[in-house]
Parts: sequence; C-alpha cells; structure tokens
Amino acid sequence: MIRDSFKCSKCKHDDCEIKEVAMTGTGLSKLFDIEHNHFLFVSCTNCGFVEVYNPDILNGHKAGKMGTIMDILFGG
Repeated sequence: MIRDSFKCSKCKHDDCEIKEVAMTGTGLSKLFDIEHNHFLFVSCTNCGFVEVYNPDILNGHKAGKMGTIMDILFGG
C-alpha cells in the first residue's frame, strides 16, 4: 500500500524501502524488553529521507498482539 503510493516529500522520488521496527515502551515493558510498539520506517532510495508510519492507524486496528506475547515468552 505504501510502496504503491509513495512519493518522497523531500525530493519527490517514487521508490522506497520499508522496514518494520519494534520498540519497547517505558516502565515494565522496558524492564522486561517487551517490544509492543511497532512502526514502519519508509526510506527514500534517492535521498534517504525517512518517514515513520504507525501500522495500527494504517490498518485501522491494533496489530502485533501475537508478537508481543512471543516477546514475553521467548525474550524476542
């Protein structure tokens, strides 16, 4: 979805690379290394400018609950 409609806001190039990143929060999730915050980092292949997207908002629902459970059980 992002790749099809991508246009860099800095140089207007239309090709990108997408990486999914998971991060801990604060408090207990940081202490136990529970990565429940997921983001998409979209990088322009021409100038390197990066845009960050929240996949929960793009999909219209909270995703990644199974991944969070796996992080808790196996220390992902």
